[in-house]
Amino acid sequence: MTRSVRAASGELRAALWRLLAASDRDDAAFAALFDDAAGAMTGADDPYWAAWHAAFTARVRLADADPDGVAEAVTAAREALDTCHSSPGTALALAYLAHVEVSADHVDAAMLMAVDASLLTEQFSGGEEPRALLQAHRWLSLTLAALDLEELAVAHATRGHAVAATLPDAGDRWQMLLLSAQRHVELAQTLRRRGEDVRARELAGEAIAAATAARDVDPEPEPADADLLDVVQAWALTCADDLDAALGPLRRVRRHVQAEGGLWLRGYTDLALARLLARLAQRDGDEASGEEAVQLMVDAAGAFASAGDRRRYRQCLLELGQNSADLGRPAEALHWLEAYRADTGRAHARGRELWAEMFVRRSRLREAERQAALLRRHALEDPLTGLGNRRSAERRLGALQLGEEPLALAVVDVDRFKAVNDEASHSHGDVVLQRVADLLREHSRNGDEVYRWAGDEFLVVLPTATEAQAVVVMERLRSAVAAADWSDLQLGEPVTVSVGVASAPAVTDGEPGPVVGWRALFDTADLHLFSAKRGGRNRVRAPGGAPPAEEEENA
Repeated sequence: MTRSVRAASGELRAALWRLLAASDRDDAAFAALFDDAAGAMTGADDPYWAAWHAAFTARVRLADADPDGVAEAVTAAREALDTCHSSPGTALALAYLAHVEVSADHVDAAMLMAVDASLLTEQFSGGEEPRALLQAHRWLSLTLAALDLEELAVAHATRGHAVAATLPDAGDRWQMLLLSAQRHVELAQTLRRRGEDVRARELAGEAIAAATAARDVDPEPEPADADLLDVVQAWALTCADDLDAALGPLRRVRRHVQAEGGLWLRGYTDLALARLLARLAQRDGDEASGEEAVQLMVDAAGAFASAGDRRRYRQCLLELGQNSADLGRPAEALHWLEAYRADTGRAHARGRELWAEMFVRRSRLREAERQAALLRRHALEDPLTGLGNRRSAERRLGALQLGEEPLALAVVDVDRFKAVNDEASHSHGDVVLQRVADLLREHSRNGDEVYRWAGDEFLVVLPTATEAQAVVVMERLRSAVAAADWSDLQLGEPVTVSVGVASAPAVTDGEPGPVVGWRALFDTADLHLFSAKRGGRNRVRAPGGAPPAEEEENA
């Protein structure tokens, strides 16, 4: 089993964050960074870093258009991760591999890994490896968006932003605010296409709020990230129906992106501006805006095809068909829609089947977890009384640090219980045990613990109690059982209990004598229970003798 990412060397961790930051940027820059870190990863003698070496190798093979190399590297990474402990670090590695797979258009494998990574993120809070957890949410959001699961992509972006808010690095917060804005506006666009305009405007408002908050964060972002934020905010204004306010900023950022931006960002900016112009053409009846929108959409489709973004390429094809139809060009519209259908039909059908499979798999995992919890409860709980059973009691007693504080044990036995079973019935006997258990719980102190030890015998653990305090408590429990109304069971005589008590004092510095173990303490209490039985039953016995009320009664 591997150590978590926290336990790894600072050098490898720093290399990991650099490579993750570069993974969605220039391929050549990423390859150079990986060449610098590859030797340290392979020499780490740790399967976690072997998994990352294979995952980054898959990313390089993806850029090289080497599908066999991608598959081989992903398999090696997954095999290494199977030997690692579950942690936010392994969730991050799985999420990253899922993104590699979806970028390679391996939809089924990407979905399976995304589900595994998502399940892992649910097991951890931001307190353990928070930066790894943050990055896991980021890569899951990117992957799920590429799988057209936009609602889930928004959810992971939101969860990632919540983790980032707890971290000192302002750059992490900025990145997650950008991602959150982008995911919200993309979902808003989808919902608007479905006719859910009110909800679309709400999501656009959340995107604008996230973008505005990002501008208030201190660190200066990378130029490409700053441009992307401008595009997202203008697109959000479009989805919020503030078209005129969006047009000027979007044209300005497009001029800068065309001069300085990468291929994918140019396509993304063209797509956003094309959508805005199409809206303006519909609103104003401006055919020139419609023509420009179509040309920008063609350019965006080409950019996304070259960048390997099949999802947005398909979106462009669909919208080209719709926009061409709006311009009164049915033959052109049919061409684009046929291209969309050819590229989309099989993928969407397969996606629906796989996502149904995901839900089945997730449900089975949840059921397995529920069954495991049930088995754990049955292993430690008495089914008749609901109290902890003997195994649970022994586990608790074994964990006690005797001598640090006073502690008392009391063994409680139901008097003449065999007669109840013989003269009434075993079902009556079960009711007696259940009521005695309830009375013991009800009349114990806060913090005392009651267990069913065996048969009609119970154990009460009294933390911090001296012998005198334990005797008072157990006398109260004994009296409660004796005073209870048992008439509905038509027993030969009222139910009573006998109790044996033993205690271990706190050991102070310099005090002589060994600390008594819990088994010796239990045996002492059991001996005093035997004394209580021989003394007439329905009484409490402890090493110090009978309680004061009983001594006065016997005088």
